Amino acid sequence: MEKILSPFKNCSPRNFALDQDRLAMKSAVEHIHRQLGMSYRLGDGQSKPERENSIKYQASLNPSNKKEVVGFVEFGDEKDLETAISQCDQGRRSWGKTEAWERIQLVEALADWMQERRDILSAWMVFEVGKNWREADADTCEAIDFCRYYAREMASLSKPIRMQELAGETNDLLYFPRGVFAVIAPWNFPLAILTGMTVASLVAGNSVIIKPAEQSSVIGAFLAQGLKEVGFPKDSFYFLPGEGEKLGPLLVSDPRVDGICFTGSVEVGLSIIEGAAAKPKEGQRGVKKVIAEMGGKNALIVDEDADLDEAVAGSIHSAFGFQGQKCSALSRLIVHDRVYESFVSRFVAASKSLRTGPAWNPEFQVGPVVDDSSFRRIRRCIQDASSRLEVLYIGETDQDQGYFIPPAIFEVPDRSDTLFQNEVFGPVVAVHRVKSLDEAFEAVNSVRFALTGGIYSRSPSHISRARKEMEVGNLYINRSITGAIVGRQAFGGFKFSGVGSKAGGPDYLLQFLEPRLHTENTVRRGFAAEEA
Repeated sequence: MEKILSPFKNCSPRNFALDQDRLAMKSAVEHIHRQLGMSYRLGDGQSKPERENSIKYQASLNPSNKKEVVGFVEFGDEKDLETAISQCDQGRRSWGKTEAWERIQLVEALADWMQERRDILSAWMVFEVGKNWREADADTCEAIDFCRYYAREMASLSKPIRMQELAGETNDLLYFPRGVFAVIAPWNFPLAILTGMTVASLVAGNSVIIKPAEQSSVIGAFLAQGLKEVGFPKDSFYFLPGEGEKLGPLLVSDPRVDGICFTGSVEVGLSIIEGAAAKPKEGQRGVKKVIAEMGGKNALIVDEDADLDEAVAGSIHSAFGFQGQKCSALSRLIVHDRVYESFVSRFVAASKSLRTGPAWNPEFQVGPVVDDSSFRRIRRCIQDASSRLEVLYIGETDQDQGYFIPPAIFEVPDRSDTLFQNEVFGPVVAVHRVKSLDEAFEAVNSVRFALTGGIYSRSPSHISRARKEMEVGNLYINRSITGAIVGRQAFGGFKFSGVGSKAGGPDYLLQFLEPRLHTENTVRRGFAAEEA
């Protein structure tokens, strides 16, 4: 009897205008605030009130209050890395032979586990990375969606594909796991991206070493807890928090690691690709697979006939949602000369209306950046831009207990300027004036990235040209350029924005699998007796 899953359905976001949803989230935030300061061990992410070896435990701080410890996480060293790789290398054999349906059911169970705890998981993100309620809830929804979507994709891929029909012969295409995957995740979507990369590896039959970002390791620990609680075998995964600069290169170069799934900066991504392509070491089973999403410098065109009210609202959401700390965030506004003054004045006025403050308080629209390093880097960027560019707006705040940076907007006439070319990963926007659509497309395509982009226009011919000429992986027309939904807007770019198929799309799981073709001559000359 064929096993069937219900059709895929996206997780519905909370509506905090409703008392029920708002009070549930408020209660979760208050509950988690009382849970801060626990310790989390590597391996399975289990929490405990005390620290056995304080030297190995690193504090994760609340970016809204840098004196507040969210949790202490046990960071792995080279010995722990060896344990992780050995365990997953052993586990790949049995886990890879586990029936696909069993793996699918476990991933579905993980989605159910997250669904039951969605407000709690969201509240942890509010405290550990500074997401506001809506951004945190969207992150949790996306994690749940990844589980359900990839489970259904694997259900399809687990069935042999019959190739050409030929009398006396069968030809079947099947997919098998690759082996051991190292998942190296970012902090900006600490549950969604970490979950997506991890469950894609697991449901395909690979064992997984889970390396969360240092800034979001507590959230990573809860994913590991979920995997354990729903029944994933101990040797199918290993939770390995630690310093990326130390553990990353060792993971990439180890011959027992068959693939690396990474999201982060272009510099680190390219180093991973280079390391994976190095001369194979003894014991390496094959060419390492690398899936890398490496950021963007995303632009939005405001055409001469754009609906400016919609364009302003979409631009504000795209640029300053989660403080611009999204690989899809808007950082370049390219505005037609005929509407430049009108649009920019409205955009600046709307930016001034945003309030900056602690992520746990829904009265504020702009929260903190993730840590001190980001705070200092973005501040330097703003100071440098202020010294040579026209300042359209730099916000102010009296919030000093956290890493708060209000929106900053600059006019950039020269598209070779570093602010126009380089990723900032913060609430900073470069505004560029153009006199034609040709010039607008040239400006969009002048950077080395190709992740997201968009256009506000009411001209069908201009929209048609945008579809053909804008070099972006995800093109959004007359809407914001962030917020890709699993199964709806498969997400990913090209050029230096990454290598690999789009996350949340029909090709993604194929990267974690090896295709094999089985041909059988079915014209038998007698039958062998079955063994007793």
